[in-house]
This record gives sequence, structure tokens and C-alpha cells, in this order.
Amino acid sequence: MFERIGLLFHTLRHLKPRQIVERVRHRMSRPKPDLSPAPELCLAGGQCAEYAHRESSMSGFGEFKFLNVAGKLENSDAWNAPDQNKLWLYNLHYFDDLNATDASSREDWHRALISCWIAENPAGKGNGWEPYPSSLRIVNWIKWGMAGYVLEAAWQQSLAVQVRYLSQQLEYHLMGNHLFVNAKALVFAGLYFQGDEADVWLQTGLKILKREMPEQILADGGQFELSPMYHALALEDVLDLINISTVYADRISEDNHAFIASLQPLAVLMLIWMRSMNHTDGELSFFNDSALGIAPSSQQLEAYALRMGVVAGGGLDNFIHLKQSGYIRVQRPNWLCLLDVARIGSDYLPGHAHADTLSFELSAFGQRVLVNSGISRYGADEERLRQRGTAAHNTVVINGENSSEVWSGFRVARRAKPVALEINQGDDVLKISCSHDGYQRLPGKPVHHRQWDIKDSELTVADTIFSAFDTAEARFHFHPGVVLEPVAENKSGKVFVGEGRELYWEVLDGDAVLEATQYHPEFGLSQDNQCLVVRFVSDRVSVRFYGFGGCAALIHPTEG
Repeated sequence: MFERIGLLFHTLRHLKPRQIVERVRHRMSRPKPDLSPAPELCLAGGQCAEYAHRESSMSGFGEFKFLNVAGKLENSDAWNAPDQNKLWLYNLHYFDDLNATDASSREDWHRALISCWIAENPAGKGNGWEPYPSSLRIVNWIKWGMAGYVLEAAWQQSLAVQVRYLSQQLEYHLMGNHLFVNAKALVFAGLYFQGDEADVWLQTGLKILKREMPEQILADGGQFELSPMYHALALEDVLDLINISTVYADRISEDNHAFIASLQPLAVLMLIWMRSMNHTDGELSFFNDSALGIAPSSQQLEAYALRMGVVAGGGLDNFIHLKQSGYIRVQRPNWLCLLDVARIGSDYLPGHAHADTLSFELSAFGQRVLVNSGISRYGADEERLRQRGTAAHNTVVINGENSSEVWSGFRVARRAKPVALEINQGDDVLKISCSHDGYQRLPGKPVHHRQWDIKDSELTVADTIFSAFDTAEARFHFHPGVVLEPVAENKSGKVFVGEGRELYWEVLDGDAVLEATQYHPEFGLSQDNQCLVVRFVSDRVSVRFYGFGGCAALIHPTEG
């Protein structure tokens, strides 16, 4: 019990006072649906750009696949089925398929589904009326209407009721991306409708966004929760706001012109950040809660931006330090390394943080090689806790503990902070080193220090633990798409990356073993992979990865 009290104390002390007050209000408030007639629709004055598309989630009317799990809408109870995963139900209420790939071919299904939702989800009752799914559904219905589909009068009426209900339960208790999408929905509704009520929605949404945008989008363009997946979602939000404000430019008051104008250069920064954190396969890396298939793909977002004239030209530098976010990208001719020297994210919103400080990911010859393990689920179960834990990432575990105290589904108590970052470029080697204090809560107050030595064709990772500890291990998770061939009792080995390409690893300090583990590239998807576990027998372990030069004549040290 005392341990849980400690976790709770170290979690709550980071919250903003308003979050605490709003949590009480949120639990006690019972907003009443306002069923009065909907405002008139506003006549669009500009052309709507084609949105970024997700993959279709409908295979037939009432047949869905979310999070790699299929399900059916067999009766009215299915919208809130108690035996169904909460996130799956949320997706059911989002209506993302209205704007997914090839949506026009499913128009009849979509029309029937909207009518079904209105009939089977009474105002204010069930999952669909919670603020987050309401916000996404409001935007999706309006996007669908802006794309040329006619919203029937009853649907417009329902839409207005949804917006009014949302406006009474904005998620100030959570803040972050939840409050952001609440505000975005109010802006969409405020522009799509007209009149005094719509003006209030619009001004409320813009007021929130103007306050939140400078905090949630860092100076280097990164979203402040430091998750590449949530960054991609935030980028889509900003692009959507640019799109709709162009369509309804006449509805933007003069005092909001500067804010709307600021969105385009902000989107450019966000595009560059996304590119910087992508692997050479063109998709996002896995730091904090990140998985493929939730946000539109990077290619979809790039194309969407281009359609609206948001252009982030030029290539990426070989070395990029995203200082405000805390990530580093190092590109070499045949390989790429992404380093995490970041804080866990926002102090008051750590729900999507992992205990992954000083982890890294690596791609070579277009193939992911070393990967953090990703995420396959939300909720408060042990599997989500394991996936958030340090052992699921390419970093060091001391005494079997997590570097940051992740607990429950979305909570963090004491957090690791990176310190003493040093970047030194020599004639032929780039040295990057950093420590963190996350383990100082343990007996002996150990400090983990990591150094990456980066050359054109090799990477050496050296980990040192200062002060006493019982056990420790450095973990290196290999992507399922590579094949490992260990030799010399796991002291060294080959990595086959496809197309006849071979890389090598060599354990310079420490005792190594290969361990079976799992990789989670998408929600609802787990794949078997292998992890090189290097155990400390002193205060230091080090591993060298090499062969990135692609030279066929390279001799492995155990072979000649």
C-alpha cells in the first residue's frame, strides 16, 4: 500500500492545479444535451483540399477491423459492448472510414452507419458521447460534408447536439492532445455552421488553440509528448486547420488572421521533425507510445501538405539535434541511427511515456535493424506495463527496475532526466554521450551513462554504471525482419538484413545471451523477435555493430 501511495504522490505532484480541479469537476458534472435546432450551414467560400487518408476499416456494412481486431455491429448494444476493448469501441465511434482510402465506394454504408449511430446512441449516453471520440467524429462528419457529401437535416441536428455536449465537457483535466482535438472540433463546427452559436464555438476553439499551440508544439517542431505517432496526429490536426480555414476564410475574424497565418510555417517545422524521426523505410520510429496504422502514413501527410502548398523542401542533414525534443538523428551513407536523449515528455501529461531514456534505433540498407518494441495495446494491464518498461527498449536495466516509474496504464511517478549531454565530432568519429538519473532512487543511487561512437561503417555503444548496483543488463532488440547467426557463444554474430547484406555485432565487454522477445509494430499485432542481452560483470559493457560499409570482403573476427 505504501508503495502505491508513493507512486501516486510522485505522479500527482507534476499535475497542473487546474487539472486537479477539473478532474473533480469532470467526475461530478453531468452535462445535459441541448436538443434545440441546429444553426444554419455556412456557405463555403474556398476549395477543400483532399484530406490525408487512412486505410479503410470497413469490409461490409456493420463489419469493421480496428487495431487488427475484426468485429461486427450486430445490434444496438454493440456500440458499448462491455466485453469489447475500450479503444476498439472508441474507434467504432470515430467514423474514420468516412474519409479513408476509396471512401466514395462505401457511401451507401456510410449513410446507413450515420443514421444507425444517431438512432442507437441517445444524446449523452455511452462511449460515443465521451469528449475524445466526440471530437474525432464531429471532425470526420464535417470533413465528409466538405468533401461533397450531403448531410441530411437530421444529421446536421445531431451534429449540433454533439458539439454543444462536447463544449460542456472539454478535457481540461487531461489537457494535451485531448484538449487540442476538443478545440479543433469546436473550430470545425464553428466554421461549418454560422450564426451566434457557431461564433461562440469558433472563438472558444481558437482561444484554446492559441494558448495550447506554443506549449504543445516545441520550437523544433516536435509535439511535446515526444511520441512520433502523436506528432503525426498533431501534424494532421494542423494541416486540417489550415485546410478548413482556407475553405471558410471569410469566417475568420481579423484578430485571428495572424494565428491562422502562423499555422503554415508551423506545419513546415512539423514536417521536418517527422522526417527527422522517420526510419529509412519512410515511417516513424518507436519512442514512447508509437505504432504504425494509427495516424495517416508519413507519405499521406507529405502529400496532404503539398496539396495545400505547405512545402518543406530540401533534404535532411547528416546530423540533426532536435534540441527542444531531445532526439538526435545521425545519417551515414548506408545506415541511420536515432538517439533518445530526451525527457519522457510533458511533466503534467506523461500518459504516453515509456521508460526508454537513452534508447536508440538503427536502420541499415533500408531495413530496420535495432528497434524499440513498440506498443500493441492501451489499458491498465500487465502487458501494457511490460511494453512501456525499460526492458522492452534498447537501453540499460538496473536491478530489474524501470528507469522511470511507469505504472497503471498511463501514469509515471519518478522520472529519468537526461544530464551531461556531450557531442564531439573528431576526424573520423562522432562521439555522443549522456547520463540519466532515473535509477538514483535505488540503493547506491546508480547513474547510467551511455556513449555512442559513430564512424562511417561502425557503431560502438558503451554503457557505464556509476555507483553500486546488484544486477544490470544492456538490451538490443533486433527487428523481426532480420536473421541472426550467433557465433562464439553469443560474443559475436551476423545480422542478415536481406539482399545479401550482412552486418556484425561483437560484445567487447560483458556476458551476452540471445533472448526471445516480442515486437509490436501495430496495435493488436505482436511479432516474435530476438534481443541481445549483455550482462554487466563489472561497471561497463560495450557492443560494436559494424559492416555498414557493405564491403563483401570484410572479415568477421571469428572467421579468419
